[in-house]
Amino acid sequence: MSVLVVGLSHKSAPVSVLERAAVSGDTLGKLLHDVARLPDIAETFVISTCNRVEVYAEVDRFHGGVAGVCELLSRHSGIPVQELTGNLYVHYEDRAVQHLLAVSSGLESVVVGEDQIIGQVRSALKLADDQGTLGRSLRDLGRLALRAGKRARAETGIDRLGLSLVSVGIERAVGSGDLSGVNVLVVGAGAMSGLAVATAARAGAAKVTVANRTREKAERLASGVAKGVASAVADFTDLPAAIASADLVISCTGAAGLVITEPDVRRALDERSAVGTLVFLDLAMPRDVAAEIDDLPGVRVIDMDELSGTGGGVGADDVAAVRMIVEEEFAAYGSAVRAARVTPTVVALRAKAATVVDAELSRLAGRLTDEGVSGHALEEIAQTVRRVVDKLLHAPTVRVKELASSPDGEEYAAALRVLFDLNPRTVDAVTHAEVESPNLTNLEGNQ
Repeated sequence: MSVLVVGLSHKSAPVSVLERAAVSGDTLGKLLHDVARLPDIAETFVISTCNRVEVYAEVDRFHGGVAGVCELLSRHSGIPVQELTGNLYVHYEDRAVQHLLAVSSGLESVVVGEDQIIGQVRSALKLADDQGTLGRSLRDLGRLALRAGKRARAETGIDRLGLSLVSVGIERAVGSGDLSGVNVLVVGAGAMSGLAVATAARAGAAKVTVANRTREKAERLASGVAKGVASAVADFTDLPAAIASADLVISCTGAAGLVITEPDVRRALDERSAVGTLVFLDLAMPRDVAAEIDDLPGVRVIDMDELSGTGGGVGADDVAAVRMIVEEEFAAYGSAVRAARVTPTVVALRAKAATVVDAELSRLAGRLTDEGVSGHALEEIAQTVRRVVDKLLHAPTVRVKELASSPDGEEYAAALRVLFDLNPRTVDAVTHAEVESPNLTNLEGNQ
């Protein structure tokens, strides 16, 4: 089995395609189960954010896995396969593992180093686990990715500016990170909205208003606004009035269609008394704000298309340091996987040795009992024989595990199977048994 990733992101597809491909809620759960049911796939998880949709899978066959995942992404998004494949990228085996490590470490984000992605990877793994589509192999890989992400942020300065799409968008909207005197309307009450509220308050907004379909969630979010910053809750059924009172509107709902339409904004402009440009920062996927709003006088729309490719001000040294961490974690993962592959051979060897010892001791016991050797003496003889066999096997089995972690390690396991004439069926039976591998299971420690 090998790791496969099929996906699209801000680097491979325009927002118009990304927003159509985005999956969330029940649709995401259905996609997980549909992928898991493919004949060539054993387990899967999906990372779906505002700038990427990636299906990770443990596959039996490369071509069958790719074809199956592409067909399902097309079916769930409604994008024809021919159009979709032009925006997809595919990574397999080592490249798939390295890609996930880079994603979790923030190297593949719109804003390099942003810290939201590690939480999004964690959520993707948890959802797959809850849905029963995550197995041991991808769970171990997920732990590795989370550990790499944590190391990137703890050991380098890649996120020292605390940048996110929200903070970069605000800087693009007002020309700086200072929102003094600015009235901010946040539409939505999810995780991104919470970040928007906190960022706006921290940037010194004059007032932060939250609008959401569920008023209780909006109230909860507004109540967390920092002291010294005015906060309010707007009625979602009358967005034009809330928009009319704002200077900056940050929209990041999980709605399937448009939330802020051109008629809404026209009404707001008629009611608006403030002077200056009304800016919409659309961080939703699919988009919340109608594209034609950008053509209205006195209005500016900043969406994911404009933010894609935005640098986070991260230095080359920080990026290089994170890439080194990714390489280290990838090397450790490769060594652990190779070492784990030799375990079935070692287990089969010890099982064969135990069978031979038991058979010989049984024959010996029959002869010695006839000669009057006591039960205690027979026990001592049996323990001695087992100790001798264990000592003889100890060095080669330990050494083959060490050698197995090297790139050509499988050759040593193969030599062991030939030298001791191990039955391939026995080795395969151990391989397919659900035996936890400590080298892989504890990759992320106490995450």
